[in-house]
Amino acid sequence: MPPIKLLAIESSCDETSAAVLNNELVLSNETYTQAVHEQYGGVVPEAASRLHIKNIVPVVDAALKKANTQLEDLDAIAYTQSPGLMGSLLVGVHFAKGLSQVLNIPTIAVQHLHAHVLSNLIKEPRPPFPFLCLTVSGGHTQIIICKSPTDLELIGQTLDDAAGEAFDKTAKLLGLDYPGGPLVDKYAREGDHTIFTFNKPKIDGLDFSFSGFKTSVLYFLQKEMRKDQQFIIDNRNDLCASVQHTIVEILMEKLVKAVKETGIKHVCIAGGVSANSGLRTALQIEGEKRDWTTYIPNFEYCTDNAAMIGITGYYKFLEKDFACLDLAASPRSNF
Repeated sequence: MPPIKLLAIESSCDETSAAVLNNELVLSNETYTQAVHEQYGGVVPEAASRLHIKNIVPVVDAALKKANTQLEDLDAIAYTQSPGLMGSLLVGVHFAKGLSQVLNIPTIAVQHLHAHVLSNLIKEPRPPFPFLCLTVSGGHTQIIICKSPTDLELIGQTLDDAAGEAFDKTAKLLGLDYPGGPLVDKYAREGDHTIFTFNKPKIDGLDFSFSGFKTSVLYFLQKEMRKDQQFIIDNRNDLCASVQHTIVEILMEKLVKAVKETGIKHVCIAGGVSANSGLRTALQIEGEKRDWTTYIPNFEYCTDNAAMIGITGYYKFLEKDFACLDLAASPRSNF
C-alpha cells in the first residue's frame, strides 16, 4: 500500500489545531491556543467557536506548509466529531467536510477521547496490545483497555467531576488564575504534601469521584481563613502540594486496582492532566515498584492537539472506516 497522507483537525474546545501525517509519522502539528478565556476564568463557548472560525484556515495552512504538503497530496481528512463544545466542534466538522468535497477525498470521524488514548502510539516506544490507559483531562477521567487501535473498552470513569476540573476548581479556591492546574503543579514543586490532608472519596470498583475532595478543600480553607486571612497566601506551596498529592493518589489507587483486576502491565496515561509532573512521577514510581512497563506521551501530545486525531484517523483509514457526509457533530461521549 502506498503511504497514506492525512490532514487532521481538532476543534473540540478552545484549541484550534491541524496536523499532517504520513502514515504514523507526524509531519506537522500546529495549534492556536485561545488565551482570551483566561480573563473569564473558564472557556466561553461562543467566543471559542468564533475564534475557531477566525483561525482554522491559517492554522491548517501553517500545518500544510510545515509538512511541505499540498492539498492535492492528501488522501483523507480526519476530524474530531465528539465530544466537546457543540459550536467548536461544528467549525472543524464542517471545514473538514467542505474541504473533502472540494478534493473528492473521504473524511474520518474521530472520538476525542479515543484519540487521547492513541496519542501513546505517536512516538516510539509504542505500547503493545492490550494496554491500559488512564485518560485524565478537564472534562473526563477514564480507565480504558486498548485491545487494538480501534477496539477500546471503558472499565472505569468519574461519577461526577473530572480530575482536571478538580485541579482547576481547587486552584480557584486558592486564588490562582485560570487555567489553574498548571499553576498548582508549579507551586506544588516547592511545597510539602504532608502538611495538609484532604478527603479521598471511597468509591467501589474502578470509578472515580472528586466532588467530595473539592468540598473538603473548600471547608478546610473557609475554616482556616476565618482564623487567618493570610492563610492561603502564607501556605500556597504546601496547599498546592497537598491538593496535587491527593488527586494523584486517587488516580493511582484506581489504576493499581485496574492492573490487578486485568493483569495488564503495559500502562499509559493520556489527556491534559498527563502533563502534570506529580502524575508523571507517580506513574513511573508505581511502574518500577510493580514491574509495569509505563508510557507517557510527549507534552505536545498531552493537551488537545490534531496529531492524536491524525494517528487515530490513520488506523481507521486502514480499516476503511470513513464517515458519511451527514454524520453530525456530537457534544457527548459515545464511550
